[in-house]
Amino acid sequence: MSAASKRQLFEAFGVELEYVIVDRETLSVRSSADRVLQSLSHAMPGHFPSDFSERLCTWSNELALHVIELKNTDPIANLVRLPAQFEHALRAIEPSLEKLGLRLLPTSMHPWMNPTKETQLWPHEYGEIYKQYHHIFNCNSHGWANVQSVHLNVPFDGDEQFAKLHAAVRLVLPLLPALAASSPIVDAQISGWHSTRMKMYMAHCDRVPVMTGPIIPEPIFDEATYRREIFAPIAAAIKPLATGDSLQCEFLNARGAIARFDRGSVELRVMDVQEYPAADVSICAAVVAVLRALTQQKWTSTEAQKQMPTDRLRALLTECSIRAENTIIEDQEFLRQFGISDHSIRSGDLWQHLVQTLRAEDPTLDSLMAPLTIILEHGTLSTRMLNLIGDSLSPEGLLDAYDQVADCLQQWQPLLP
Repeated sequence: MSAASKRQLFEAFGVELEYVIVDRETLSVRSSADRVLQSLSHAMPGHFPSDFSERLCTWSNELALHVIELKNTDPIANLVRLPAQFEHALRAIEPSLEKLGLRLLPTSMHPWMNPTKETQLWPHEYGEIYKQYHHIFNCNSHGWANVQSVHLNVPFDGDEQFAKLHAAVRLVLPLLPALAASSPIVDAQISGWHSTRMKMYMAHCDRVPVMTGPIIPEPIFDEATYRREIFAPIAAAIKPLATGDSLQCEFLNARGAIARFDRGSVELRVMDVQEYPAADVSICAAVVAVLRALTQQKWTSTEAQKQMPTDRLRALLTECSIRAENTIIEDQEFLRQFGISDHSIRSGDLWQHLVQTLRAEDPTLDSLMAPLTIILEHGTLSTRMLNLIGDSLSPEGLLDAYDQVADCLQQWQPLLP
């Protein structure tokens, strides 16, 4: 979304999905994003483009050479059209992957990657930026090299719309792992967190903590204050550590949702990647429906939404990242923001209530319900994966389980219980 064509609230959306490139047989990571993009674009030998667009989708590089991103090239007004576009892009990339002996692995963390030994940074166009990140943070870690997420971009135009959207986003972020958690395994072990990616993400900028802040964005509701209280401290903290001015504070901001005033959007970053894009888009539709209801003040006023303390939202985000849909929410002020009068509710039941309440008035959500129904009835992808793995934490057991998850992406189907 360029500055010249900023869109109104909920007028169009951008969705970005990150996948690990793995060996077709062993599922171990392969640092081959450059070769895949070269093959897709039919580039000359020795030339490695950073992205490739075909029809309505774009494949692009990420910081690590074993990660590739899929996104809609331009903002899309109707999310119902997006799964078919992503499916086409996945079908189109398959010959290039097969030729190189590779495949894509969904979920938001590779289960047995050793980032200390296996991380290679993207060395081509914009590679100097990644080298700076590595110099400052040491990117050979799970928090940098093994955290594949979904980014949902929601537009706004001006401070009034930003205030409504940012207030709503702060309330929704803590609930997202209860719907989207998909990373229960790291270092070939059950981590104890359903979204281990969020555990790693929360700590990945510890050397410069103002970059992530409290993960839940601070209660700031206009651009001038945001630039003064978020961007300025980031710029000041990074200046003595960086070389030159290639690291821009807009990109260094690593909260769970970031404001992009240059293109008029808020980018939500808390969702784990699902087993196939139809599930990711379905979750995004649910998130958009809840955000729209909050901005329309369906249950409480925007002023009431602004008053929710950041520390309590952060605590709930941590709990949902650990327990996913089985988190018990007892913060009654928070529950009132969603029209819940009970003293407590299970997070999965809260999502069930929200989805069933809103689908009747949201045709997009109603049309994309099938993957959501599986999540609401059978648990997050993390829960279903843990049930699939059971006690089979041997290398052979993990390989078999994640092979089935990779098949879901390739065959365009959900992971069923």
